[in-house]
Amino acid sequence: MGRNWYLLWSGSSVSALGDGIFLAALPLLVTTLTQDPKLIAGAGFFGSLPWLLVSLPAGAAADRHDGRRLLLTALWVQCVLMSVLAVFHSAHIVFLYGMAFLIGAAETVPRAVGQPLITATVERHLLERANGRLFASQAVALQFAGPPLGGLLFAIAVPAPFWANALTFAVAAVLVARMRTPRREPLPRPNIGEGLRWLLAHRTLRTVTAVSATTNLCIAMTMATLVLFARQRLGLTNAGFGALLATLACGGVAGALSAERVLARFQHAVVVTVVLIPLMWLGIAMLAHDLATVAPFAVVSSFCTAVWGVATASLRQRVVPPELLGRVSSAQTLLTWGVQPVGALLGGLVADRFGLSAPWYAAVALRTAVGLLSLGSLSARGPRPDRPR
Repeated sequence: MGRNWYLLWSGSSVSALGDGIFLAALPLLVTTLTQDPKLIAGAGFFGSLPWLLVSLPAGAAADRHDGRRLLLTALWVQCVLMSVLAVFHSAHIVFLYGMAFLIGAAETVPRAVGQPLITATVERHLLERANGRLFASQAVALQFAGPPLGGLLFAIAVPAPFWANALTFAVAAVLVARMRTPRREPLPRPNIGEGLRWLLAHRTLRTVTAVSATTNLCIAMTMATLVLFARQRLGLTNAGFGALLATLACGGVAGALSAERVLARFQHAVVVTVVLIPLMWLGIAMLAHDLATVAPFAVVSSFCTAVWGVATASLRQRVVPPELLGRVSSAQTLLTWGVQPVGALLGGLVADRFGLSAPWYAAVALRTAVGLLSLGSLSARGPRPDRPR
């Protein structure tokens, strides 16, 4: 698949390891300052708010500037921000909120640039394979290896996971710097809203975006107070919380690696994932009482999520014109990831008012309703290419 692809893949995987460390370490750090579910959820709110505010400008930058150089800059910025957080980790909770926002804002650029870089380094018939490998390695790093490492490092020394995270961004930057892609001169300033309009005019992408947005909203609701759910409902320690996040990755890795075969063999595989995901969340809400009982539901849920992700990413890369790919990808990110701060805020409020299991039940109800509304379109067409209407 080429030297550039493997360097891009390696850099993405290493930076995802740092993201996994941060995923476990940030809520643990917040709990050293407060036990209020609303304030803990605030970290997730501010960390995901950039997806709502910065996604479209990041997509326009990806279409205008050289992707490799833009990615390289973003990685070094993230390295510096994480180093600052490591030094001032014991500051006021408002400072933590601000750092979570800045780190999240820097992350929007690699996400926007990644889509055009993949299509520039991989042949079209290999997109499912490339996306599957990328999703699998990111799942291993982000959820399987990173969170337990983050919990372990936090138990050793509070700033340790943030220093480790800074190191992963530096290593990723070195790998990306070794890529040899044709240098692209800056293009005329693109229309930021054009990608959003193109996306909303495409019937299939519009449907999968609605389902993805609802899924991410629901995941943000449950993740906002997951650290308290793990401690009080499942009886887990800090290290156990990292293991819980790692469990979520097991099915994701399997789903990403097998997505190419699953999608080729089973015509309605995507529809099945739409149905199974909320059922697994219901199992967690009703039956989970320790790590062993939550694991089967978490594995199946993450497997389905990974298959869905590979299918929709490959579809987007095939049907979107190259000159619009950065903006359309970021427009989809705006709609699908921009709901996360809303989900985090709702999750904290619901958990505070109705208990730590309540966000799971709310997620099941909302995701089931949207999933049922989308089944007709997905069953008739599936996530296959069509033309904007």
